[in-house]
Amino acid sequence: MQNQILWLNRKEVESLLDMKGALKVVEEAFRQHGLKKVQMPPKLYLYFKDHNGDLRTMPGYLEEQDIAGVKIVNVHPDNPKKGLPTVMALVILNSTESGAPLAIMDGTYLTDMRTGASGGIAVKYLARKTSRTVGFVGTGNQARSQLLAINEIIDIHEIKATSTSEKQTLAFKEDMELRVECEITPKNTIKEVCDCDILVTTTPSRKPIVMNDWISESTHINAIGADAPGKEELDPRILKRAKVIVDDIQQASHSGEVNMPISRGSFSGKDIFSELGEVITGKKKARTNDSDITVFDSTGLAIQDVATANLVYQKALKAKLGIRLQEF
Repeated sequence: MQNQILWLNRKEVESLLDMKGALKVVEEAFRQHGLKKVQMPPKLYLYFKDHNGDLRTMPGYLEEQDIAGVKIVNVHPDNPKKGLPTVMALVILNSTESGAPLAIMDGTYLTDMRTGASGGIAVKYLARKTSRTVGFVGTGNQARSQLLAINEIIDIHEIKATSTSEKQTLAFKEDMELRVECEITPKNTIKEVCDCDILVTTTPSRKPIVMNDWISESTHINAIGADAPGKEELDPRILKRAKVIVDDIQQASHSGEVNMPISRGSFSGKDIFSELGEVITGKKKARTNDSDITVFDSTGLAIQDVATANLVYQKALKAKLGIRLQEF
């Protein structure tokens, strides 16, 4: 008997995945990571220098839950000019018993949601409980997902935002004010946005755009944009002042916000305070007082994709959604 593979398109994934569900499974994936109950080699990259883009493969296995799979994902910052998303992805789930593929699904929306969820979880464990103001540097799809997640975690009173495109910032304001019921104030400069409790950076920058002098004590930063070698958004002096919490030390060291300071010798792996999973499991306590500056260096983990894809797959089976494909 031939095995069947469930194919789920983007609309089906969107109908099955909301932020509350993503937050729950991604937090558990980080917890399993903190307990050392996952297998997850670092991302593998193909670089397309002539096209300002790359392609990545991300395998992961959550041992306790017995779910495994791989994501194939690109990052092409120039795509929006062509009417395409910056990030596009496919996720494949595999049976751990036989290795047979169980499902193939669109991973573009899934990637946005699980990355947003990781930022929300970082805020839950690293930001001050009294945080009310959120600033956004970059106003693309990932900024939207980050805001949706943070809105589930704290009571937001004020949102500030800026990007290189005034049109994009205004679109962010128009869209997200309806979704989070909070006024969003566009700002002309990054410095103005940095006057906040929680700062979220989601740009493809390859040089620091957030300066040390702009960051006050007690700020929490979700550094999301630097997810490949050569990328960085933060003045390295911020990292030296802060407690830096990464999603995965090995991966962040070569492709996260800390990768460039490490390569220049101004920061080292020993300067990393902990992984987020260690904080979630209680092995480390990141914020010990309100004056601490905390930075979450997010590179995106395969276990986030696998956990989220499994949630979608299980819900699809119950809802009888998707198309059954023959394996051979």
